[in-house]
Amino acid sequence: MKATIALLCLLSPLTAGEFNPTINIGDAAPAWRNLEGTDGKRHALANLKDKDIVVVAFICNSCATVATYEDRINAFVGKQCGKNAKTAFVAINVNTIKADALPMMKERAKKQKYAFAYLYDPSQQIAKQFGARYTPEFFVLNKDRKIAYMGAMDDKSNAKEVKVQFLAAAVEAVLAGKPAPKTETAPFGCRIRYQQK
Repeated sequence: MKATIALLCLLSPLTAGEFNPTINIGDAAPAWRNLEGTDGKRHALANLKDKDIVVVAFICNSCATVATYEDRINAFVGKQCGKNAKTAFVAINVNTIKADALPMMKERAKKQKYAFAYLYDPSQQIAKQFGARYTPEFFVLNKDRKIAYMGAMDDKSNAKEVKVQFLAAAVEAVLAGKPAPKTETAPFGCRIRYQQK
């Protein structure tokens, strides 16, 4: 019996978070490379080395929940991620249906006036490495590019009902050299459309 329990412990992921099956707070963040953005450029995490914090959001075009967050995301970026700010915001889409393909992403970014990088990874590998399961789902990376927060942007999908802004609080704390008040929350929204093999 003891041997079986020991074996199960060895086989189970040691780095999984409370709500994330793959990665945990304090783990090194997966690094994306050469992802095409709606701006026509190729992007990598390494390009943001001058930023103290990088916020990574997994979003898409086809999710109704993401649509309810677009104004909030734009407002957050406007406040926290200006030209000389220490925080960068990057959104990544990994869905491969037509509505989420790069041409449609470009239309969406233009229509919604996204003031942040919106990248496409049809391989879906970066989302899998982050353990992302929903859109929208957010990760805060500190200066050492370790996970400082992951989960939801706030506590309610309806903007009028929001009482706690998890993402904003995490970014402000990490910028001040402190741990996030809440390091992990349960994300909610639309399931990422992972391809079935």
